[in-house]
Amino acid sequence: MTGEIGQLALCLALALAIVQAGGGLMGLRSANAARIATSAALGQFVFVALSFGALMAGFVTSDFSIADVANNSHTLKPLIYKITGVWGNHEGSMLLWVLVLSVYSAAIAFLKRGGEQLTAAALGVQGLLAAAFILFILLTSNPFARLDPMPFEGAGLNPLLQDPGLAFHPPTLYTGYVGLSATFAYAAAAMLTGDIDRAWARAARPFMLIAWIALTLGIAGGSWWAYYDLGWGGFWFWDPVENASLMPWLVATALLHSALATERTGAFRVWTLLLSIMAFSLSLIGTFLVRSGVITSVHAFASDPKRGVFILLILSVAILGALTLFAWRASKLESGSAFAPVSRETTLLVNNIFLVGALAVVFLGTVYPIVLAAFGMKISVGAPFFEVFFAPIFIALMIVLPFGPRLNWRRGDLNAAFRTLLPALGFAAATAVVVLAVASPRALVGAGAFAVAGWVIGASAVDLVKRLRERTISVAALAAILAHAGLGITLMGVAGTNLWRVESLEVLAPGEVMTIGGYDLRFDGVRGLEGPNYRAAHADIDVLSGDRVVAHLSPERRMYPAEGQETVQTAIRTNGFEDLYVALGDDRGQGKWTLRAYVNPLAPFIWLGAGLMALGGLASLWSRVRAMFFAREAAEPAAA
Repeated sequence: MTGEIGQLALCLALALAIVQAGGGLMGLRSANAARIATSAALGQFVFVALSFGALMAGFVTSDFSIADVANNSHTLKPLIYKITGVWGNHEGSMLLWVLVLSVYSAAIAFLKRGGEQLTAAALGVQGLLAAAFILFILLTSNPFARLDPMPFEGAGLNPLLQDPGLAFHPPTLYTGYVGLSATFAYAAAAMLTGDIDRAWARAARPFMLIAWIALTLGIAGGSWWAYYDLGWGGFWFWDPVENASLMPWLVATALLHSALATERTGAFRVWTLLLSIMAFSLSLIGTFLVRSGVITSVHAFASDPKRGVFILLILSVAILGALTLFAWRASKLESGSAFAPVSRETTLLVNNIFLVGALAVVFLGTVYPIVLAAFGMKISVGAPFFEVFFAPIFIALMIVLPFGPRLNWRRGDLNAAFRTLLPALGFAAATAVVVLAVASPRALVGAGAFAVAGWVIGASAVDLVKRLRERTISVAALAAILAHAGLGITLMGVAGTNLWRVESLEVLAPGEVMTIGGYDLRFDGVRGLEGPNYRAAHADIDVLSGDRVVAHLSPERRMYPAEGQETVQTAIRTNGFEDLYVALGDDRGQGKWTLRAYVNPLAPFIWLGAGLMALGGLASLWSRVRAMFFAREAAEPAAA
């Protein structure tokens, strides 16, 4: 019965999405239609949530009469993986996509930012998107399709997805991907209403921040998941689906800065509109890559070409529709207020050019091989390509970055800005010298990367100290300080791990010791363990300092009988500055096993920096939310 409830709720949600779209677009002329769109958006959220809850109930109760449950669950799975398994497959993940979209539509309806007309038009665009994706689910990816006869047992879930990372990574990424739909909707609404001034950017900015924060956390969480779960010692592979999440992040970063200028001085109106369209378009392209079957990846669920064609149609209509609107309003579009060559706007413009350049490199490296494969030609684009072309652009971006906050809007003083940054320059030089003196082997590339990272971190520290001394610190200023410092810390982690990682692969018998990067690892053998739905070969490894045991590591290899697949469970010991990383390899007989060990210098800095960037975004969001609600509270007594 839960399947039928979910199916009916989804059909009702489709009807409400169509009403929302029609009411929102007619709301440009009718206040009653606008109110209907608002009610429809709230109702659509209720029914999509009911549908999603029905699917989750099917997974929790192991209702194998539902094909999606039978294909992706098993009675022996722990409860947490029954719940996360809801979106660990194509059908459920698309329903999660629509649920997040309905949450954003309800938020737009509830907050009514930018006035009634802008809200109505934005809800109309969101309704069109919701209707398209719900139709996609019902016609090609129905999560409530029945099986008759019902199987006695389910097929289980991909063991790589039976991890706590599945509870965090996809929902967080979807919050970012779909959050950009709200920005896209406001941009389209601004063009529909003809009010292409600052109001729409101000209304959309909280949604931009939420999407950017979620993408930052989602990408960082996904890299950490790959780092500890796949057993290869790395955190980023330039996989096409990894790139599919990086591309919207790059554009969303540019969009945040461009929208800030639009809101403050009216500059970059064209940039902000185009970046809003581009950001959500790249989210749709990422959805197409994952759901169409054009690539094979641990991230990719679907392999049915019909689904890919449907998503490609949605993508084409959304992008072409938005660009048509843009062309229609092109005669009324102005670049905004003028600014001097030396100004904060100029630095933001340069930043945006670098970010779009970095995007072009990632897009080319991701899509070009796929296009060639369609014509029967196969090439591989891997890390060397991105290191040669992406890294220099991003380094140049980080060199320019500290100047922005120190220049005034419209006209700034470059000499004064540079003088305030002299301590940061000294810190950057000292960082490079220390790296050359301490790191082994010496690497000029590493010294340069650390100098740039020190430059950005030092500039953030200088700004923080200056504001604390002058008592001018604000939440908004703290947000920029944290985000920029986090970027510098992440760069240190990436450089340290890639340039000075130590790797060792040995076959050990019980009692034998391997040495790597100053660590002595004594292999004490492997014993069998029984998990709830797997069998594990569990290794016992002591980390020695002289004759003293300072840590114990327990990597595993797990076999999942229901799925017939094996996974690696790594063991990681960190001191905050480097990771000792161990993975258990093959059984070589007579008690001997292969052990692969890595020492990854500064690896924790990768995720520490990402966390600081997200914290900076949260600080900026909080300053917006506080101002919005405090202004509303102040306005109510005044109106009374």
